[in-house]
Amino acid sequence: MSHSDTANRTILLTGATGYVGGRLLEPLQKRGYRVRCLARRPDALDGRITPMPEVVKGDIRDPEALRTAMEGVDTALFLVHALGAGTQFEEEEYAGARTFGQAAREAGVKHIVYLGGLAHGDDLSPHLASRIRVGEILAKSGVPVTEFRASVIIGSGSASFEMIRHLVNRVPLLICPTWVMTPAQPIAIQDILAYLLASLEAGPEAAGVYEIGGEDTVSYRELMMEVARQKDLNRRIIPVPILSPRLSSRWLALVTPLYAEIGRKLIDGVRHPSVVRDFSALKQFPIRPIGYKQAISSALAKEEREFAETHWADALSSGAGAPTWGGVEVKSRLIDQRERQVMASPELVFQAVERIGGRTGWYYANWLWDVRGLIDLMAGGPGMRRGRRDSQRLRVGDILDCWRVERVERGQRLRLHAEMKLPGEAWLEFEVAPEGSGAVLKQAAIFQPKGLSGMLYWYGIYPLHQVVFAGMLRGIAKAAEKQG
Repeated sequence: MSHSDTANRTILLTGATGYVGGRLLEPLQKRGYRVRCLARRPDALDGRITPMPEVVKGDIRDPEALRTAMEGVDTALFLVHALGAGTQFEEEEYAGARTFGQAAREAGVKHIVYLGGLAHGDDLSPHLASRIRVGEILAKSGVPVTEFRASVIIGSGSASFEMIRHLVNRVPLLICPTWVMTPAQPIAIQDILAYLLASLEAGPEAAGVYEIGGEDTVSYRELMMEVARQKDLNRRIIPVPILSPRLSSRWLALVTPLYAEIGRKLIDGVRHPSVVRDFSALKQFPIRPIGYKQAISSALAKEEREFAETHWADALSSGAGAPTWGGVEVKSRLIDQRERQVMASPELVFQAVERIGGRTGWYYANWLWDVRGLIDLMAGGPGMRRGRRDSQRLRVGDILDCWRVERVERGQRLRLHAEMKLPGEAWLEFEVAPEGSGAVLKQAAIFQPKGLSGMLYWYGIYPLHQVVFAGMLRGIAKAAEKQG
């Protein structure tokens, strides 16, 4: 389909602030579609993509908002899911699907594309049964529907993949329910997006139900062991038959960022095989999904790229939980954040930040840094003896005592990557921004633990961080104000 053809089509995207919809927004715009988003919180889309798409405030159960959102729409993408809702989530989903389908029919929408879940049989979990029922309700609207029933989605940020990754990261010996042996056909997020985009090109003529999965059929145990292999973690998994979904979900809430209600629904779903039986999707669409090993590698690499291209505040704004003792958890990283008002210009504040380390020292409790450096030397690390190349300015790649400069945005941001011996990876990041007649200085200690030892290290040293990093922030502010 040519760019001129897509430019004449308006696509309604629901779920643009969610996982799949959020990933689909940019490719839709790059292909030239006119995109309109339906969002309960339009501000959540601010700054996520340029140019900003048209946004209508509302949700799929709001007939008035749907009438506005669907005016002139060619195809409507139904990518919302009440996974985080309470016990009545099925009723919410069914009501939303009926309202959405009716509004699409009345607005003259030509095509609905829906992403649901893959499962077979009659004794399905409420979660999976609702996904299939929603597709049936949409199909009864009278508008042609292309429904994709997908197995486990592998991608950085996918709820099911985050559950697997966090279990592997944190628990050396995994005593899991027997659902870890359930077969699945995991599919990479990039292949999900490819199918959704291909359905737009195919149009209503390709309406139907399509089962989609990756190249391989594997168990959840194999998925977890592959994540462990790629992260160089030694893990053992022992399936046991005595853990109920409710008990398992409580355990997940303790060791992963998923809270119990979402964990229970996911476990209820993964107890059922999700393997493709109908291969019509491979005949209808020119998509050849990748295997699970490549999908996992891509997901882990994307997370690293996203972190390298952003800074800690970006991550926090995209869905971190509330601060707790031990910092804030964002994906696999723990973040200890703080900020301080400084009565000096942003330029002077950044100059003070840039002089850190070497002969200047670390602005507070240098003797503790020396002790930490000695411990690192005894462990085979570089310690604090390397100093720095230039006492005033830093550039990417510079050595800075036991750190290395990873990113410099002159006058605004500095990120250091730790080279000391640690059970994980650590970064120290500073950001300076103007505020009133002075500046605000933000500081974040970021840690990606490696297994249980990394978690024990972070929480064990956290009280010391509260003292050292708070003192460092005060010291930098005082040095900048003295210069002013």
